Amino acid sequence: MRLGLVLLAAFAIAACSKPSEGAPPGKVERFPDGFPKPDRPVAGIVAPEWSSGPDRDAADESGQLIRGLDIKAGMHVADVGAGSGYHTLRLSPAVGPTGVVYAEDIVESYISGLKREAERRGLKNVRMVIGKGDDPQLPAGAIDRAVLVHMYHEVESPYALLWHLATSLKPGARVGVIDLDRATQNHGIPPSLLKCEFEAVGYRQVSARLMEGGVGYLAVFEAPKERPRPADIKPCRAAR
Repeated sequence: MRLGLVLLAAFAIAACSKPSEGAPPGKVERFPDGFPKPDRPVAGIVAPEWSSGPDRDAADESGQLIRGLDIKAGMHVADVGAGSGYHTLRLSPAVGPTGVVYAEDIVESYISGLKREAERRGLKNVRMVIGKGDDPQLPAGAIDRAVLVHMYHEVESPYALLWHLATSLKPGARVGVIDLDRATQNHGIPPSLLKCEFEAVGYRQVSARLMEGGVGYLAVFEAPKERPRPADIKPCRAAR
């Protein structure tokens, strides 16, 4: 109990602290398409899944995600960076036969393996999408909810990814991010930095809270009403 309170207090401080805003001193580094490079390390992709299933099952990670995003039958949900499909396979029954789960990843072997598993389980409402590192390549205006679970810190061009993701979201759609409160090079991202990066692209944070079971925090954002031009996006500064 004491550890939980300490973690909750630490998260509250991080979530409520003022995010770093604006471009870092000096010239802003940008990709050829005009999007800024993140002013922080980018973690490498190390595996198709964040951790083994049993500990995540014990924490009811998918259940917490589904409830936190109010995912219901009939919704179209995108699992961005689906990997081995831990959440895709659990989102499928949550949205039911009238809903759709788009399992997206940039690694074709992950998608191929997930496709075989979905077929083995007879999941008819799962659609496979091979995306790009800066664009998930999802259908325009089709998504009610998108989830990015333990993968955002691995995105080389996060501002471009969020900008392109916005085109696939319905008005009022929400995006849920599960991650750990630690430096990006250590496969996490501080919640205040995550909030700043999303807001730089026009998203609005709806909520943020620690999840039970030590699986990280869940931050929820509403789709942008307007997106800035790529050249107008200012990268957030990570704490030094």
